[in-house]
Amino acid sequence: MVAEGEWRDYAIDGLKDAAVFSVFRRASEAPLYRIEKHPALAKRQGAWAVVNHAGLILRRGHELEQVLRFFERARLAVIE
Repeated sequence: MVAEGEWRDYAIDGLKDAAVFSVFRRASEAPLYRIEKHPALAKRQGAWAVVNHAGLILRRGHELEQVLRFFERARLAVIE
């Protein structure tokens, strides 16, 4: 979605207990979404999560592909 121009910028962070991919509308703003991987949660709720700008977990799962489907549905809602 960065290549399509919907998201203007992104960042990748490697934290002590997580890896985070953040997407921005503009580089000077807070991230719109964060895609996070927390390996400690892998056996419980799933290691992957999509988090919005307010910190609300929008989707959680064990597989990245499953979690990223959130963006397909969000895109369809905007088109319709």
